[in-house]
This record gives sequence, structure tokens and C-alpha cells, in this order.
Amino acid sequence: MNHLPEPAWVPTEEFISSTNIAWLMQQAGAASWEELHAWSVTHRDAYWRRAIERLGLQFQRLPDRIADFSSGPEHPEWLPGARLNIAASCVKGEPDAIAILHQDEGGAMKRMTRGALAELSGRVAAGLARLGCKAGDRIALFLPMSAEAVAIYLGAIQAGCAVVGIADSFCPPEISVRLGIAPVSVVFTQESVLRGGKQLPLYASVVAAATPRAVVLEASSALARAEDITWGEFLPEEGTTTFAEGTPEDAINILFSSGTTGEPKAIPWTHATPIKCGADAHFHHDIRPGDVLVWPTNIGWMMGPWLIFASLLNRSAMALWQGASAGSAFGRFVQDSGATMLGVIPTLVKTWRKTDTFSGCDLSRIRAFSSTGECSNADDMRWLMAQAGGRPVIEYCGGTEIGGGYITGVVTRPCIPGTFNAKALGGDFVILNEAGQETKEGEGEVFLLPPSIGLSLSLLNRDHHQSYYAGCPEGPHGEVLRRHGDQMKTLPGGYWSAHGRADDTMNLSGIKVSSAEIERTLQAVPGVIETAAIAVAPGGGPDQLVIYVVGAAQPRADTRALHSAMQDRIKHRLNPLFKIHDVVPIDALPRTASNKVMRRVLRDLYLSHL
Repeated sequence: MNHLPEPAWVPTEEFISSTNIAWLMQQAGAASWEELHAWSVTHRDAYWRRAIERLGLQFQRLPDRIADFSSGPEHPEWLPGARLNIAASCVKGEPDAIAILHQDEGGAMKRMTRGALAELSGRVAAGLARLGCKAGDRIALFLPMSAEAVAIYLGAIQAGCAVVGIADSFCPPEISVRLGIAPVSVVFTQESVLRGGKQLPLYASVVAAATPRAVVLEASSALARAEDITWGEFLPEEGTTTFAEGTPEDAINILFSSGTTGEPKAIPWTHATPIKCGADAHFHHDIRPGDVLVWPTNIGWMMGPWLIFASLLNRSAMALWQGASAGSAFGRFVQDSGATMLGVIPTLVKTWRKTDTFSGCDLSRIRAFSSTGECSNADDMRWLMAQAGGRPVIEYCGGTEIGGGYITGVVTRPCIPGTFNAKALGGDFVILNEAGQETKEGEGEVFLLPPSIGLSLSLLNRDHHQSYYAGCPEGPHGEVLRRHGDQMKTLPGGYWSAHGRADDTMNLSGIKVSSAEIERTLQAVPGVIETAAIAVAPGGGPDQLVIYVVGAAQPRADTRALHSAMQDRIKHRLNPLFKIHDVVPIDALPRTASNKVMRRVLRDLYLSHL
């Protein structure tokens, strides 16, 4: 049995009694966390009914019931008979309440009320109609996480359109790949974005990617294409208060998640998916009306939309920072926004620690941190907790195809840095060893036990059954299992630790990317025959990217020059946030009998030489 470190935070009975979890335990008649989770999966419809009522969702037509499972766990029907537009639930409530606090690097803090957000979103919906966009059309957002981006996102959903999110760090070729998978009618972007004192071009990338017509925010000069228009030209004076009627299955957002074939998976979020975001925030993160959520993220990654729904559905505010997410200016922003929850990726925490980002800052309003995207380093998380007087870190792991987390934490249980202390409510999973048997101790691969609101039901460019269900073993009691791909280790006392991915994907700077995507990008580097991209995490913590290279004429060529050429290729053709840790020449890549590269062998080989 593994030895667990002492908890770094233990909730008091008084604190526990004030939480949203305590309310739910009372509703469920549960005497312990274990009983509550068991109730949430044996009475899934009852759990989701309580969550929907607690969030106060608005319906244009109430559902006939919460769920219909008659077609089996792979094909549930959520909220049958309902009509709704989730954007309406996001802007409801007290119009003078703060919805968004936002600040540009070097600027002053600004505030947008729920009423002002509703008004701007309505103008966006009216502007889309004036452009000829109609319900079912797709609208791309290639923008930083700004107040305008949130309004455009909600306005597009209000109009019945689906948002195609593209992270603002992507290069033109990757923009083209995503819009080739999910064609759009119009792209919203801006001239540039400020990062660490540098202006990075966005509109120029849109032009280089040859996208459809663009609406350009903050344009300071003439636009490069005749069909493109400025934000001022797009936005009408009068908005609409009408919300297009939708079904729970209608797409509101197309998000991309790396698979192992090189082409990213296009995953639709529906009007039902935000219920998962809001419920996870409400119960696992204990988000309450009037809270302020800070989470450096982007509209193109799932945590951007998650933040919108997690905050607005819970009648709290989000605080958005435009600039470098490290250094004293960012630290003061977290303080001045009055953040009650701060979301992180572990790589960012390491940077904060090195730069002493929160030196002299008062973070006493923070009740909890949340960490996702990568495996955490326990020492870094202890440091983070100390910045707010020892407040807990909610480790939160899931995916775009889940709409939130499958394993997480709760503030009502002791926090041990770098570990999870709860299965997400309303869902369940098992951990199987290499023999396909459930393991209660030790490490194995995670398989989900559907159904749950939030779990994807379709893909734009893949066969959903083949991606998630085909070839999966049965559960311990004959259950249908859903493939996920994380490696988890079971620890004593209802805790778990993450151990990376079982498949060929990795998390770099909190962004999931496949080995195949990286290898495809590096194919054209001179002197390279083939590559294998792997992720290693010596001593635990975030993934580090290592490239094994089979060279042409000189297998042991100058690795420094090769490293530079590969990094430049990734920067300009894939994503500048992906940093190569090491380049290792090799005579030949190890392969299976079916010619698949054995990346696990390469990982073991690399770690054995450290």
C-alpha cells in the first residue's frame, strides 16, 4: 500500500456546512461523500435534475423528463422534449450584477454588467442576421479571451449558430486545417494581441489562412481583403432580445481535441454540455453567486467556454486579463479583481513561482484554486496554496469530449497537493491494468462508465463509436465502457494521482496535442528521415517534449542546429507555445510487428539515461 503525504489543507465542519456539496448531501439524504457520489450515479436523473434546478436554467419548453436511457448508455437522450437556448440562462439575473471584469496589460480595470453583456450579445445576434447568417451556420472565433469574445460567443449561440473555436496561438496552416474540418460563414478576429509586451498578429494569420470573410476588432489600418469588415461596421445600434429555439442535441460550439492520427477531432458541444460545466463548478469548485473566477485560457480551448458557463450559470463573474499571465502586473490583477477562484495549469504555477508573481499581493479572497491540463508537481502546488493562506487546490481532469471533469476534487475533503480526492458527480470510471482487469491499487488506464451529461455523442470527422467504444473491454460487472486514455494510480483513502496518457497524446503548456501532429509538422525539416515525439515528466509534473530523430546522411548530426530548426518549424507551422525539451538522434525507431512506433519503449529509454 502506498504511503500518502499529510494533507496540506483540512476543511472545518463549519466550512463544510456552508458548501454547495452540503446542500446536495441534504437533498440526497447522504451521510458521507462516498454515499453522495454513489447516489449521483445510481440516480443519475435525480442528480442532474437537482443540478439543473440549482443552476436555475431557463427553458423555452420544459423537458418531458431528465433522460431516456432506453437505447443504452452509449446513446442516451438528455432532456427529451425540451427546447432551450443556453445563452439565455447565461445572461439572466440581476442586470446590474458584474458579469466580466477585464483589463489590458498596462491599462485600467473595466467592468461589464450582466445587462450590458446581454445588450452586446443581442447586438451580435442582430449583426449576424444582417450578414445573412442563420440558425445552424457556423461562426469562427480567432480571438483572445476578452469581454468582446464572450459577447460574440453568446451572441452567436443566441442567433442559433455554432461557434468554431480556434486558439489564438495557432499558425495559419493549423487554422486552415480546423476550418477545413468545420467550414464557417464568417471569422471574428482582431488586428493583434499583446503578449509579454509584444504585439502578435491575428488578422494577418487569418488572411494567410485564406479564411472566409472576417470581422476585425481593433483595426487600426485598412483591411487587406475587400470582403472583410471592421467591428464597428458589423455591430448594429440595436440588438435583439430573441433567442433562437434549440433542442438539447443542437450544436453550440465545435472544439478540437488531438487524436492519435494527426488530424484533430472535432467535438460538438450542445445546449446540454454547459450543464456539466455549471454543475462541476457549482459542486466541485463550490462556486457561488457573486464569486469572481480567474482562469488564464482561450476561447479555442475547452476551458474558455467552460469558464463562460461555470461563471455565468452560477451568477458569478469572470475576470479576464489581456497580457502575459505571469509577473507582478498579473499578480496585481488577480488581487484587484477580488478573485475567489484562480484556475491554473501546472506549467504556469512553476513560472509564477520562479518569477514570484504574487509577491506583495493579497489573495485572501481566494477560497480555492483549480488545476487542469497537465500532471501537477506537489511542491509547486504547496507553494501556490501558501499564496492564499493555505487554500485547497481542486485537481480537475477530464477533456473536451467530457465537457468538464471525470475525476476532480471537492473542498469538503482534505487536500493532498498533486492528487485527486473525488470522482466527478453524475459519472463514474474504472481503472484497468494491461490484462483488462480492474485494479483497486496501483496504476492503470482509465475507462469511463457512461452515460453522463457532457459526454460527447458525435464527432464531425470521426466515427464516434470507433473512437470511444469499439474494442473496449467490459466493465467489472459487464458494463459498457468508454475509452478515455489517461493513466491513473489509485492511492489509499479515496485518492488518485495522474500519470500521463496511455495513448500517443500529450499535454504541452496545458494543450493536448498528438505525437502524430508534431511529427507531421516536422516532416519537412532538412536532414530528417522520420521522427517520434514523446512526452516525459521526470520526477512528476508537466510533460516535456522530446523528439527522437532518424537523420539522413548523419545520424549523429549537430543536435543543437536540429533542435533550432525543429523549434522554428513548430513555432511557425503548429503552435509557438510548444517547446522542445530535447532532441535525441537514433539510428532506427523501435517498431511493432505491424510497423507501429513503440513510443513507450522510447520513453523508457529516455528516462533510463537521466
